[in-house]
Amino acid sequence: MGSSTLISDTDAWKDLKSHVEDIKKTHLRDLMSDTARCQSMMVEFDGMLLDYSRQRVTVNTVDKLYKLAEAAYLKEKIKRMYSGEHINSTENRSVLHVALRASRDEVICSDGKNVVPDVWNVLDKIRDFSERVRSGSWVGATGKALKDVIAIGIGGSFLGPLFVHTALQTDPEAMECAKGRQLRFLANVDPTDVVRSTVGLKPETTLVVVVSKTFTTAESMLNARTMREWISSALGTSAVAKHMVAVSTNLLLVEKFGIDPSNAFAFWDWVGGRYSVCSAVGVLPLSLQYGFPVVEKFLKGASSIDQHFYSAPFEKNIPVLLGLLSIWNVSFLGYPARAILPYSQALEKFAPHIQQLSMESNGKGVSIDGVPLPYEAGEIDFGEPGTNGQHSFYQLIHQGRVIPCDFIGSAKSQQPIHLKGEVVSNHDELMSNFFAQPDALAFGKTPEELHKENVPQHLISHKTFSGNRPSLSLLLPALNACNVGQLLAIYEHRIAVEGFIWGINSFDQWGVELGKSLATQVRKQLHASRTKGEPVKGFNFSTTTLLTRYLEATQDAPVDPPVSLLPRI
Repeated sequence: MGSSTLISDTDAWKDLKSHVEDIKKTHLRDLMSDTARCQSMMVEFDGMLLDYSRQRVTVNTVDKLYKLAEAAYLKEKIKRMYSGEHINSTENRSVLHVALRASRDEVICSDGKNVVPDVWNVLDKIRDFSERVRSGSWVGATGKALKDVIAIGIGGSFLGPLFVHTALQTDPEAMECAKGRQLRFLANVDPTDVVRSTVGLKPETTLVVVVSKTFTTAESMLNARTMREWISSALGTSAVAKHMVAVSTNLLLVEKFGIDPSNAFAFWDWVGGRYSVCSAVGVLPLSLQYGFPVVEKFLKGASSIDQHFYSAPFEKNIPVLLGLLSIWNVSFLGYPARAILPYSQALEKFAPHIQQLSMESNGKGVSIDGVPLPYEAGEIDFGEPGTNGQHSFYQLIHQGRVIPCDFIGSAKSQQPIHLKGEVVSNHDELMSNFFAQPDALAFGKTPEELHKENVPQHLISHKTFSGNRPSLSLLLPALNACNVGQLLAIYEHRIAVEGFIWGINSFDQWGVELGKSLATQVRKQLHASRTKGEPVKGFNFSTTTLLTRYLEATQDAPVDPPVSLLPRI
């Protein structure tokens, strides 16, 4: 354990704590009337516009947040990350997801070695392999082209690639490249997910990508064995080498599983799972679906934000500003949650990915030195595309709890519709809500306004909106592969900024380990009870009761059947 210095001990933190009382005296109705203030809170980069004028901040607040960043040595911490220092101290690792999308000529070192050539070796291998599969020069065991891909992975090996896949599905260029192909993801160990991933597919035209760094992840490997059985029962065991490839570093277990090690695609310890979508974890399945050139545009988009984050001054730095505003909302104004509200159906899987990225990264209770935090860190992230969310949980956001909101929109639709006789296009209708909702949250509606509208007295309190509810708006020029990469990188770096200032390690995840170890004990008990009839023992009363009831209800389940029993699809 190192120094016990906490950011809350600094003068900059204490100054912001005192400043909260000044902000409580203000209302966004008044703050928004200051044109110079609003103008200062708009930042542009590469055609995108960030407007954070509807945050509960003054120009003075923002200056104080910059001083907090200085007190936390934010600039130095960013440089340490990019230089490959082992900033993930609990696991003694570098944090270099920026290297995954670096250009060939960049130099980014870990432990004294430039890792960029290794990254490009894998990218070139993916380019070659995906082109062979897509062109039909790599075929399955029966000689048929492999048109369908099932990617097996969980957590970061699933949510990030799924977000990008969903975002590109309706992009015109990506759609054209994906014609006749399907990409599905198998994550949950629930057999229902197996059915959903395979229904309508045939083993002879399917390629399975198994994503597991160690090739030991319990859920992913059980799903991998299930898919191996699905293929081998239809095509024979020798077909596995033609229909399954791996993204892993454990070549020994890959080969033992039945996959040719030459068809394994590497990634590295300096890539955290939730930061791995730009590695082979995401690039391989996405390239099989859309072609490597489309995915390369996605990588270049992320890289452009990497450079912006590293070099732009804080007052023009989009990830830094977003991170500082989150710190302000969580640790000073006391808002524990954040709603991510993309006004694009293509981004329907963005909030679930950021939920994991943020909550697994910053859901910590101790500093990077192991000191318990005397302040709240981390946010509760959730979201849904607009306008769907408006008919779901916006009621609470408008008149219940205060939840800061991120509104994300694009100037151009991926698939514009213009109906004859309509007042506006479908995209204009969508974006009308994108522009209106932040104002509704900020300004609200007063009882006086309702009186003037002749609203009956008994409904005044029900129709009053307090306003003063913070949000920010991020307007993208379009939503192509490059923009999707930019959006991903903005949030990755925003989350790092929060962790750097809170003084926590955003790059480990010990909180997921305890449940895994307890599940191992339950697994052993289930096996012993099923095969030997042993009673449930060694658990607390509640768990013992539940396990016993479960075993009684499933006592007709076959134990070690002579042949594998797969779902009937």
